[in-house]
Amino acid sequence: MEIEEKPFRRGRRIAVDVGDARIGVASCDPDGVLATPVETVPAGVKSQARIAAIVEEYGAVEVIVGLPRSLSGKEGPAAEKVRGYAVRLANRLWPVPVRLVDERMSTVTATHGLRASGVKAKKGRSVVDQAAAVVILQTALESERVSGRPPGESVEAAG
Repeated sequence: MEIEEKPFRRGRRIAVDVGDARIGVASCDPDGVLATPVETVPAGVKSQARIAAIVEEYGAVEVIVGLPRSLSGKEGPAAEKVRGYAVRLANRLWPVPVRLVDERMSTVTATHGLRASGVKAKKGRSVVDQAAAVVILQTALESERVSGRPPGESVEAAG
């Protein structure tokens, strides 16, 4: 039996893990095979300008923003903040599309992976944000490979 190849959109993607203090950023190769850490951006008014510069520098075709949900799938105040951030980012990056992807457990997964590789908790805080962005991006890429559709939900730019 032959396995049907689902269509996969080529192009480098950038993923961001938005936090109150730091924003982890990751990227993937144009074939979407491997996600790698890029940097940790301080959260705040200048963060979107830095992310826009990274998107331009990497020639990204899409930006994936991790959407924090509870284990039950419900959205709380953190998700509301991230949705607002994603809309502002979509307006800034237009015409580069921005998508929200469920990030449940990404930080936990990243933290476990870093601990397993010997990174100490204090030393690893900024690295954890990048690693969480890698987990978010890898999950989004796998989702698209399996479904043949872009992952998560599209964020509409206002103008």
